[in-house]
Amino acid sequence: MKMLRYSFGLLASALIFLSSCRDFVEPNVPYKDFDTGAYLRTIARTSTSFNFFNLANSKFALTLEAVDIEDGKTVQTVEIRVRHRRLIPGVGLRYTPQNDVLVKTLQASDFKPNSDSRFLRTSFEVTAAEAIAAVGLTQAQIQGGDVFEFRLVLNDKFGRTFSSNNVTTNVAGAPFYASPFQYPVSVVCPSDLAGTYQFDALETFCGKTFSGSTTWTAVAASPGSYTVSDGTFGAWQACYPDTWGSGNVRINDACNRLTMSGTDKYGDSYSMTVKSSTPQVLTFEWVNTYGEFGTVAVKSNAGKPWPNLR
Repeated sequence: MKMLRYSFGLLASALIFLSSCRDFVEPNVPYKDFDTGAYLRTIARTSTSFNFFNLANSKFALTLEAVDIEDGKTVQTVEIRVRHRRLIPGVGLRYTPQNDVLVKTLQASDFKPNSDSRFLRTSFEVTAAEAIAAVGLTQAQIQGGDVFEFRLVLNDKFGRTFSSNNVTTNVAGAPFYASPFQYPVSVVCPSDLAGTYQFDALETFCGKTFSGSTTWTAVAASPGSYTVSDGTFGAWQACYPDTWGSGNVRINDACNRLTMSGTDKYGDSYSMTVKSSTPQVLTFEWVNTYGEFGTVAVKSNAGKPWPNLR
């Protein structure tokens, strides 16, 4: 029995030893037969939006790194293609043109050595004017909320093509690769209406008029939206009296078009209509679903005139 236990121990030790040695065996993989591809790592997204109010100076700009078996030297050209996209309410997406078109081509000579890695890099930009012309539109036809879809097509010296249609999900989205080959560039309308303003209540549902102050606070998670300190602009206090309390009403700025949303502490919702707008005074009427209303003239602050709001 003692000899049997000893023999079993030797067998177990041998199995453990053989198992532990498996990691050191060179696998029989035909490395020389592997095919290698190429991709464009996104190093910097210098500019990925167009300013609706300043299209003349807007641009799409990236810094790219060519990654391949020759440290970027297999790249022959990179096509930069674009199409315009707009969401039509009740209809869906409309593309102009239907298929993307060439707007610019990068040559192999555009990729240069850099001090941060062994791979060749390039930086490029496409102006909003170039993109608009390429898709066959004019600046007057562009609206806030439109999107320009840029797509890169890498052609290498072996006659192969790499783009968004044949890139894997991991290469496209993983931080290490960062190579989507496709970049949406939105037409945005920067908004800067946060602040505390003086106003005159020109009309209220109870007939009283008065002056006061209102504070608009930017909503971090929703650019262009501002919570107002009192959705009735003091009318409750003047007419009842009542306090605003926990109401949550917002003024929303969509490319200088103002709307009001949210509810007060009683659950009534709010809307607004702009009556007039000058650099000095913004006048609008607010209404809630309870039937209360008022017209206020909100004064701009020194050095910060109102934009052309509507």
